[in-house]
Amino acid sequence: MSTVPPAIADAYDPERFRADGKRLVDALADQLTAWQRGDGPVLPYRAPADARAAWALGDIGPTAARGDLVADLARFTAASTALANPRCMGHQVAPPLPGAALAELASAFVNNGMAVYDMGPAAVPVELAVLDWMCARLGLPAGATGVLTSGGSLGTLTALLAMRQARAGFDAWRAGANGGPPLAVVTSTDAHYAIARGVRVLGMGDAGVIAAPVDGHHRLTPDAVVRALATAGDRHVLGVVCAASSTATGAFDPLDELADLCAERGLWLHVDAAHGGGLALSPRHAGKLRGIGRADSVVWDAHKLLMMPALVTAVLFKRGGDAYAAFAQKASYLFESGAPEDTWWDLGSRHFECTKRAMAVELWATLRAHGEGWFGAVVDRQLELAQALAAKIAAAPDFELALPPECNIVCFRPRGDGIDMRELRRRVIEDGRVYITGTELAGSYWLRCTLMNPLTEPADLDAMLDVIRALCRA
Repeated sequence: MSTVPPAIADAYDPERFRADGKRLVDALADQLTAWQRGDGPVLPYRAPADARAAWALGDIGPTAARGDLVADLARFTAASTALANPRCMGHQVAPPLPGAALAELASAFVNNGMAVYDMGPAAVPVELAVLDWMCARLGLPAGATGVLTSGGSLGTLTALLAMRQARAGFDAWRAGANGGPPLAVVTSTDAHYAIARGVRVLGMGDAGVIAAPVDGHHRLTPDAVVRALATAGDRHVLGVVCAASSTATGAFDPLDELADLCAERGLWLHVDAAHGGGLALSPRHAGKLRGIGRADSVVWDAHKLLMMPALVTAVLFKRGGDAYAAFAQKASYLFESGAPEDTWWDLGSRHFECTKRAMAVELWATLRAHGEGWFGAVVDRQLELAQALAAKIAAAPDFELALPPECNIVCFRPRGDGIDMRELRRRVIEDGRVYITGTELAGSYWLRCTLMNPLTEPADLDAMLDVIRALCRA
């Protein structure tokens, strides 16, 4: 006779799970259908204070009535920003491939950690297979490897740690940030804020970032890097951080030329390809990444152009040993003794996280289900939509384009005196019929669309522009 209390046994009952799972998938499929039809708002906006009150837990004490799990999850889904709505054109987050969401369910179900092989006997080899595939697609040499981690910011910090250990000239991991000369990296004025944040986390301070101005196409050029290096003074420059593509505009830095400069100067080259790495799967657009295989480290987000649920970020290193050099922590209860390269199956020596979720399974499963050509077709579709939107804006007398898009990001604004662009963007958010963001370029604010949904049609682009026109008139 079981000694497990009935309430605990009921929560773990496989038949309850089966019934709830069927109901939930039906509810999510209905919601996906509505989103894809464009039913309802893209952003069901509520004032933050109102939303906080509405989502309070309420009475969950011993005598309180219990909620309906599936009904609550369906309500949560309906109240969320509809990334799958074709008029959602905001941030660089994908409407996840439905099969990837199912794969994430399986990953959550087994709940295997990723620090040591015996905790993830399927998850570890699956992640290694995905990493090998990503390294090969970027043209990194034999021996390249890396790790998956939770987001581009954490991936960037991991790469910066490896850069510091390899180029500081002293053992910064053990001696600390002040164990040698002041350190710095060169990046562009358009660089993602995670670069500056990571530099400061490493104790290099404000002076640790030498920001070089971008050119008229918002690209970091070798000439700009050379000029930035001349301002370093007593700072020891570790390397250069460039973008493929940049967050603000989708611009691609000239990677091959920057790799030449870094090789000549003995500098580490890190490429922030969090967004644009997916172009490697498109024969039409992969040339924009020319030279990326020469980088010492690369960050590539699968939750952007590869349509995975957030967060799935790869940190890739040209030399496999650099993946371990970022960290030098000992933990006898986890890791075997000896060099970490000799126990390559224990991934915890490569990343911050210990109980890291098995995030590779989503990409592994959907690559097997759809083939990499499917992902390349999605990338092509997203860039085609960006070109179509740019053409519509260029042809419209009441809009102006910031610059021709290189990726799937389009920056633009309506023409006219007295239009407060930040206020306009706030009105778009509160209106909810479409979802876009904004960015500051050269001191001026622009509206910004990221075309992440391959189901978006040209009519949806027209509708977005019409909403902005109407809000301007209002």
